[in-house]
Amino acid sequence: MDQLSFANPVFATYAIAAALMVLKIMLQGWITVARMMAANGGMVNPEDAKAGPANPKPRPGQLDLNEDVERSRRIHRNDLENIPAFLAIGLLFVLIGPSLLAAQWLLYGFVTARLLHTLAYSTAQSHEVRAIFYSIGSLIVIAMAVWVLAAAIPRVLN
Repeated sequence: MDQLSFANPVFATYAIAAALMVLKIMLQGWITVARMMAANGGMVNPEDAKAGPANPKPRPGQLDLNEDVERSRRIHRNDLENIPAFLAIGLLFVLIGPSLLAAQWLLYGFVTARLLHTLAYSTAQSHEVRAIFYSIGSLIVIAMAVWVLAAAIPRVLN
């Protein structure tokens, strides 16, 4: 299991990329909360519009859609749909022992694509612009999955 050690630069690369993506997921949730607080709205559950420490002065309309809050929620949902697959296949990718350069290109390429996707989404760029960055990240995950399969299948068949 030397491959899953920080002595292995491929694993260290994965660890950095994975930690950045976990932080991205978690911070996006906080960004959504901050946008809800700034708007004093965009809440989704009826109980959220009741009086309490976080909402001392409820007002009508707090459950209405707020585009800034919804945009942040959509970014978060998109991260939750894409980053877990990267985390899983990235770890398996480390185990097949790719070159450091290939690992850096793919792992950091995914991180970059996700960050650019978020930037494009946050600034209301066209679907085509977002799709470019989504596609890059998706193709990287697919490439790593195919690479893992190519390494694993022959070992199972022998």
